[in-house]
Parts: sequence; C-alpha cells; structure tokens
Amino acid sequence: MVFSSIVFLLYFLPIFLITYYLVAEKYKNWVLLFFSIFFYSWGAPKFIFVIIGTTFIDFQIVKYLSKSQNQTKKNSLLLFSVVLNLGLLFYFKYSNFFVENLNSFLSVFGVQQIKWVELILPIGISFYTFETITYVVDVYRKVHKPLVNFWDYLLYIILFPKLIAGPIIRYHELADQISTRTQNDTIDNRLMGFYRFSIGLGKKVLIANQLGIQADYIFSSNYSDLSTLTAWVGILAYTFQIYFDFSGYSDMAIGIAKMIGFKFPENFNNPYTSKSITEFWRRWHISLGNWMRNYLYIPLGGNKVKNKSRLFFNLGLVFIVSGLWHGASWCFVIWGIYHGIFLILERIFLKKILDKLGGVLSTFFTFLLVSIGWVFFRVEKVENAIIYIKRLFSFDNFKLETFEGEFYIFFCLAILFSFFTCFNIGQKIQDKLFFKKYSDRFHLIIATVSIVLFLLSVSSITSLGFNPFIYFRF
Repeated sequence: MVFSSIVFLLYFLPIFLITYYLVAEKYKNWVLLFFSIFFYSWGAPKFIFVIIGTTFIDFQIVKYLSKSQNQTKKNSLLLFSVVLNLGLLFYFKYSNFFVENLNSFLSVFGVQQIKWVELILPIGISFYTFETITYVVDVYRKVHKPLVNFWDYLLYIILFPKLIAGPIIRYHELADQISTRTQNDTIDNRLMGFYRFSIGLGKKVLIANQLGIQADYIFSSNYSDLSTLTAWVGILAYTFQIYFDFSGYSDMAIGIAKMIGFKFPENFNNPYTSKSITEFWRRWHISLGNWMRNYLYIPLGGNKVKNKSRLFFNLGLVFIVSGLWHGASWCFVIWGIYHGIFLILERIFLKKILDKLGGVLSTFFTFLLVSIGWVFFRVEKVENAIIYIKRLFSFDNFKLETFEGEFYIFFCLAILFSFFTCFNIGQKIQDKLFFKKYSDRFHLIIATVSIVLFLLSVSSITSLGFNPFIYFRF
C-alpha cells in the first residue's frame, strides 16, 4: 500500500484518523501500532514476522547493552546488533546480486554455476535497517536512553508514515515523541499536516506521474535510435519525476506525522537550486545524508584526518555505500562513484571555479551534472546507460518526438516549482507555506487549495491508471 493509492486515500487514512482522534490518549500508540502493522502487512504479509522478530531481538540486545558496565561486552553487543541487521539487509537485498556476479566470474573459467533461488526484497528494508542501527548506536553513545517498552520500540521502527520511504529518522529525534505528543497535537498542526499531505500528493500524482509516462516511454525505446533532443527530454523528464515523486512522498509522510502530533525532519530543500554537488547533497534526501555523515563518514574520521588522500577515501567510500544502499546493481554503484568523484573534485579545485561562475551558471552546471548522473539511476544495465549518455552528446539528430500538449504544461510546472526559490519571492512563499504561523484568512485559502489538490489527485489516479512509486523498491 502506498500513499498515492485509492485504498490508502479513501479507506485506510480516513479510518485511521477517525479512530486515532476518537480514542483516549493512552490508547493512541496502540492504534498507531495496529494500523502500522496492517499497513505493512497489506503489501508484505510474510515479511511482517521478519521485521517484528528482528526488532524484538534488537530490543533485547540494546536492553542488555544499556545495563552493562563492561565496555568489552557493550562493544560486542553493538557489533552483534549491527552485523545482524546489515547481514539481513545483505541477505535479502544483495545476495541475488552477489550470486549473479559470482556466477558470471565462474563462467569465465568454465566452473559450474551456483544454484540460487532469487529472494524477494522486503518492502522498506533499507530504511528501517538504518533506523534500527541508529537505535543501538544512539544508546551506545548515550545520546538517548533506550525505550522501556518493546511495543514502543516496534512503533518507532514500523511507524507507517515513514516505514516504506522515510525520512530516515534517527532514534534520538523521535524517542521522546513516542512517549508523548500532546504539545504538538493541535488543531493548527492537524490542518497544516493536511495541507502538507495534499501538496505532496499533488507533486507526486499531478507532476511526477505525468512526467513519468513520457520518461518511461523514452527509456523503453531503443537508445541507439534516440535523437539528441529526445534523449534530453527523457532524462530531464526523469530528473523532475524522481524529485517530485520522492519529495512528494516525503511531504505526505511529514504531513501525516503532523496530523497525529509527530514532527519529522525535512527530507528535501529545493535540491535543483544547488550551486555545487556538495550543496546538492545537503538538500537531496537530507535524512540519508545525515545518516551517512553521523554513522559512517564521521566514524571514518570525516574531515578531521591527517591527509587529503584519507579524506578523499572517506568521501568515496560513503558514496559507494550510498549507491549500493539504493540498489543491488552496478549502475547504482557507478552513480555513487560519479557523485563521489565530483565531490572530491570540488574539494580540489572545482568549487573555486563554480564560485567564480556565479549563481546562475553554477546552478545550471550542477543541475546538468545531476541530470546526467540520473541516467545510471534509471537504466538497469551499465552498457545501456553508456549508450544513452552518448546519445545525449551525439548532436547528429535533432528530431524531437511529438508529445501531447499536457506533457509540456507539466514539464514547465516542474521547472517552475523546482527553481522558484532561486528568487527571494519564491523563498518567502515557501517559508510562509511550510514554516510560518497561519492567519485565519491564510488557513481558508490554503485549505481550499489543498482540498482541490486532493480531489484532482484522486481523480487523476482513477483516470490515468499510471501510478508508479520510484523509491518503493528501495
């Protein structure tokens, strides 16, 4: 079940909210836990036992870890928990990839291939595995005390607004909100949560889906036959599709959380307005970037290393891991390496050049680099990705496919909403919409807009019949 489905919008969410608001305060967590388990079981009924079982084991490990005064024992329990969770992630997500590549290697020497039954990937495993690790690490570092009740910990892991596609919320950011949310559970927050949800739904359904139709059409073509213009339309359509798809889903998650008294961290901050790849990664999938920095980059030494070669190694490793986190494919690995290389180049000399270019040119250059990188994210095979990139720069055929007029309208809207915060007026509008207190008049205006967006989105889902979710597979 995804947020942009009719089942969720017209059945699950209304029933959940009515039940949640009607029950007494002491039962709200139980209602939330029940609906979260149901939400996950709808799409993966067998794997619900995996997630409950692993969270129970982790809860017990952290319980003993927090009580232990023996540092060696604490280190061993930390290591066991991290290995257990990463081991499960590797087994479900990467074993198919590992066996496939091993068999390809063995075939070169004529060795018999390993027989292997391909595994199904549990929904959201990449997200909740990282959150499980934050729990044990935060307790180990004494950033926050462990939860006393197992059911509260299970709720932290399986909380449905963030379960499938994040944001990845570190334990200490959410722990106190599990216990009580009365301070944030206000009428204003419920209304603003609905507004945020409707805006996110509109971004996903009315923009991302429309662009995704043309992106899928072009990427399903024979790449060698694509004209330069058509290839650029394809990758730009996908560039905007993935942003409005994933940021829209994050907006919906933040909105639902706000409606029930939770405060989730922001996950996107207009990433295509970035003036460098370094800045892009401060604005894109912020919760993943924060996780990588706090639980991988800093433990490796971060910026506080003796020489630049170690710094560059740290950056490279983090982005190789980031690529692999997104999927078990060489294309994802190359995508991570691609971003890592430009981050290193910015540290060496590129950032100085971008600063001299000025805002407009540096933003354009960064957007161009990011868009080209998305080819590896979208195409499944490396050789096909290389062919596609060659078509982008072939300049031997400028014939453009004929697209429906609606596509160009949504394409222009995507450009507008991706870059409108480059101007002061756009930034002020966004701040007022998401972060300022509303007047009664502004509430009325945004409520009307949100209801219209919600109804248009439901209508579009029903009539279009095209409603993919890019990050569902991660």
